[in-house]
Amino acid sequence: MSAPPVVIVDAANVVGSVPDGWWRDRRGAAERLRDRLVGYAERGLPGRPGPVELVLVVEGAARGVESVPGVRVEAASGSGDDRIVELVAAAGDRPVLVVTADRELRRRVGERGAQVTGPRSVRDPEPPADPR
Repeated sequence: MSAPPVVIVDAANVVGSVPDGWWRDRRGAAERLRDRLVGYAERGLPGRPGPVELVLVVEGAARGVESVPGVRVEAASGSGDDRIVELVAAAGDRPVLVVTADRELRRRVGERGAQVTGPRSVRDPEPPADPR
C-alpha cells in the first residue's frame, strides 16, 4: 500500500485567518487547531478522502506545541514558510496539499508540485462525516 498524501498546515496563517483573540495566546490557539485537525487524519479534507498524514507547522510562540496521534507538529527553527517548503521537498513523489492563504508561500510550494487550499478547508467546527 502506498503512503497516504501529506497535508501540511501553516498554523500561523490558519490561526490568523479568524480574528478570535488568538494573538493573546498563540500557543493555545495552535493547540486548539492541532486538536481540531485530528479528525481530518482519518477522514480527509473536503474533496480529498483520508487517510492523510497531517503535519502542523508552528513557529514563534507556538513552538512548544507537541504532536498528538494523527497530527505531527513540526516546530520551525526560523521561518514557518521555509520549513513548509522543506517539508514539501522532502515528500518526494507523494502528493502534498498545503493549507495556507499566504500568496508567496502558495507560489513557492506550487513550484515544487504541491497543491494548495485555503484555511477554510480545516476551519470547519467538525471534520467531514465518515461516509462508511
